[in-house]
Formats: sequence, C-alpha cells, structure tokens
Amino acid sequence: MHVPDGFIDAPTSAAAGAVAAAAVAVSLRGARRELDERTAPLAGLVAAFIFAVQMLNFPVAAGTSGHLLGGALAAILVGPFTGVLCVSVVLLMQGILFADGGLTALGVNITVMGCVTTVVAYAVFRGLVKVLPRTRRSVTAASFVAAVLSVPAAALAFTLIYAIGGTTDVAIGKVATAMVGVHVLIGIGEAAITALTVGAVIAVRPDLVYGARGLQQKLKLRVNGELVDVPAVPAAPAPAAARSSHRGVWLAGLATSLVLAGVVSFYASADPDGLEKVAADKGIDAKVEEHAAADSPLADYGVKDVDDARLSGGLAGVIGVGVTVVAGSGIFWAVRRRRTQDVSPVSTTVA
Repeated sequence: MHVPDGFIDAPTSAAAGAVAAAAVAVSLRGARRELDERTAPLAGLVAAFIFAVQMLNFPVAAGTSGHLLGGALAAILVGPFTGVLCVSVVLLMQGILFADGGLTALGVNITVMGCVTTVVAYAVFRGLVKVLPRTRRSVTAASFVAAVLSVPAAALAFTLIYAIGGTTDVAIGKVATAMVGVHVLIGIGEAAITALTVGAVIAVRPDLVYGARGLQQKLKLRVNGELVDVPAVPAAPAPAAARSSHRGVWLAGLATSLVLAGVVSFYASADPDGLEKVAADKGIDAKVEEHAAADSPLADYGVKDVDDARLSGGLAGVIGVGVTVVAGSGIFWAVRRRRTQDVSPVSTTVA
C-alpha cells in the first residue's frame, strides 16, 4: 500500500506529513516506556524483518498480490509506540533508498501503514486478550484477528485521504469498495504471517513479546479463609542462559530476514499489489509522478549495473535488511538511553 507521488495533492500531503510527524514525536516519548534491555535489541530486528517480508508479495486474486504491512506484528512484539517507529523506519528506508513510496507521500504512508495499522491492531489485540483465556494460544489467536482487521482499516484510511486530496476525479464509493475488498484478502495473508511469527517467538522466549506481558496468572495464598495475591518480588537479573537465548533469537531473526530478502524474495509474485491494481483499474494513477529517488543505485529493489536479476535483487534485499537493522537499532538504543537518563536518580548531595 505504498502511496507514490502524485496520488494525493500537496496540501493534503503536507497535512498528512504533519499528522505523521506528530505521531512519530508521540511515539518517541511513548517508546521510552516500552523499550528495555529485552525490547530495544528486538525492535531494530523487527524493523528489518518487516522490510524483508514486505519484499515477499503473495498472490491474493487473479493479477493481484499483497504483502505484509507490519503494524500489527510490530505492535504486538515490541509495543504500539515502538511499532509505529519500526514501520516508519522501514518506510523511510524504502522511500529514500529503493524509490518505493513517494517522498512527498511519506507522511501519507506513515499515517496509513504505520499509525492506522498499529493503533487498530493493538486496540483489537488488547481487547481480545482481556476476554480470552490467559494462554499463549490466545495471544497468537488475538494477533491473527488484529492483523486481519488492521489491513482493511488502512485501506479505508487511504480512501478517506484520497477523498480529501485525490488528484483525479474518481467515484470514492468505487475506490472504497475495491480497496477494502482486495485488502481483506491481503489481511488474511498478513494475519497468517503475524500469527506464525508471534507464535514462533512466544514458543522460544515469551518474555520478549510485549503483548504477552502480564498474562501470567497471579499466585494466590489462602489467608484466614480468603485468597490474596502473593506480593510481587523484584525481578532478579537475567541469568547467563537467558541472555544467551536472547542473542540466539536475535541472530536467528537476522538470519531469517537476510534469507527472506536475499533469496526467497526472488520468487515473490510479480503482480501489482492491492493499491497498484486498484489505482490502475480506477484511474487513480493518472497523475502519478516519477519518484525523486528513481536514479538511486537500489531503485526498484535491484542493484544498479548488476545484470543478473537474481543476484541484483538478492543484494538489494541484503543491503536493505542491513541498513534497516542498523538505523532502527541506533534509534531504539538512543530512545532507551534517554529513558535510562530520565529515570536515573538525581543527586541529593547538600553542600
């Protein structure tokens, strides 16, 4: 659902940019509460994984494909505020390096693909885990439903933005019907990827899944005939085995991302994605503009001057994963460090 330059007029794009900037600013503050020694390293990896999986377009209908948006996955794994930042980092890397998603439309893309998907998915997810049994399977099931609903919600958000600032005269009702219809199908693929990934992480390190925190039943003691909660005990430092497992998860995730982007992406569907298909069918793309980074050495997910298509796409994918994990990790470590500074005790020495 990467919106290119030219779909939305300048005033609306600027307004969406302001909304996106405000959302990122709020998310930077909110992420300080979410990021700790467990989630900070994982957040950069989540961004890289989303980048990699977005290269894997899967067929959803005749002549139409879809790919992961990633908002639900990021929100459940590392928290909603950090999730917005993860998707924003991916969109920024894609727009600047790979000419995917317009630069003037970056605010639209962050608003639609980053904010709407994350907010809708996490709200649905939290609502479900409160009523479902407190088990790992419930977390996985809730992540599936949340991801399914987040994608058509993003499609509706794009339709609303297009109704306000679209550059072509197209019946909005037809656009909404087409967008929601195809993105419901894409949402099923999104949900499968999200649930499988969340389930895999929960099976190995459930403590790394932000959305699964606090789901353990509290221990109770019977005192004078009444059940009371056992007082919480301060958490002890993680043992060496847990830290080693943490590194193992990170390395396994990075290796998976590199394989997906560098090898598996070659076999992705070449059909246009949901937005591209609807835009072509309904005439939304009549005023599409050439991307400002069209001359980038990595434009269209290929390395310039490398003639072998498999090698060119694979190298571009590996470079993209590497750049995204470095940029994302740097941002998230900086945010975590700011949190550490904020909670550090203030000196009370009296002269």
